[in-house]
Amino acid sequence: MGELVLQEAIEGKIFMLRGHKVMLSIHLAKLYNVKVKALIQAVKRNIERFPEDFMFQLTWEEAGLLRSQIVTLNDNDTKRGTHLKYPPYAFTEQGVAMLSTVLNSRLAIQVNIAIMRAFVKLRYILATHKELADKLNKLEQKFNKHDEDILVIFEAIRQLMEPPPTPPKPRIGFHT
Repeated sequence: MGELVLQEAIEGKIFMLRGHKVMLSIHLAKLYNVKVKALIQAVKRNIERFPEDFMFQLTWEEAGLLRSQIVTLNDNDTKRGTHLKYPPYAFTEQGVAMLSTVLNSRLAIQVNIAIMRAFVKLRYILATHKELADKLNKLEQKFNKHDEDILVIFEAIRQLMEPPPTPPKPRIGFHT
């Protein structure tokens, strides 16, 4: 039960930013049961392991866009200093995997495994949806082609149902 809850909690914390699926340092620190500051310090001590495609810092604008989706305050938000002082960091799937090399605890290993499973599940869901969308597009094109064919058939039937044009009657009487 606990692993399923953890999996669902993780899946809800994966966002799409700058074309990457990422998790924020705020959420990762909570999952790893460390302070955000400690997480970032561990990363900065090993910065060569975190190139830009593994980790990047959000702009204030990006942080503002995500503000409604992320918790930026402690439970007791009346205390001073509980707001974000710096924009959070975003870690791609590879960056999260790299975190396991700088956070050496049993919990970090278990959380990392759960996060990797969540990324794989998300990738599977996205691939399945893409596959279904492609199949739906093909089916729609097929039906559109059938619709065109049916319209041609209806037009041919309508033409067959029309009475044949009456040939002009020969004029009776004297012709000059």
